[in-house]
Amino acid sequence: MKILSLAVAAALVAAPAISEIIKVPATGDVGATMDALEAAVDQAGATVFARVDHAGGAQSAGLELAASQLLVFGNPKLGTPAMQDDPRAGLLLPLRVLVYEDGEGKVWLAYERPEDMLGALDIAPDAPYLGMMSGALAKLTAAAAGS
Repeated sequence: MKILSLAVAAALVAAPAISEIIKVPATGDVGATMDALEAAVDQAGATVFARVDHAGGAQSAGLELAASQLLVFGNPKLGTPAMQDDPRAGLLLPLRVLVYEDGEGKVWLAYERPEDMLGALDIAPDAPYLGMMSGALAKLTAAAAGS
């Protein structure tokens, strides 16, 4: 029984942490909300690397998907220190925000908390850039939510 308990405990420690997904309700449609998010990112001085239209991709494959777009963006002043602390952060950065329409027609902005997203890496949980990333994501999504 002791061996089983140790095995279960080891499995729980080895299991990746479940990241919290922050959801922010939006007043506009997916396109307008994404436009507002992209404008907010530009105004904040961050770089937009990509805007991915998931629904458009599905349509090009002959499939249906509710409106859904992903914005990939970042700021080297925040991302570089994370990658200096642990180069594997480059697998998770730049930041991403998904704007999507749910099954009830409600539009949401969604993003992963940087503290959770980078938490399994060799990054101190109190690294200043984590709070700065979280603050930026909260401000940017709040600005876009009222579009």
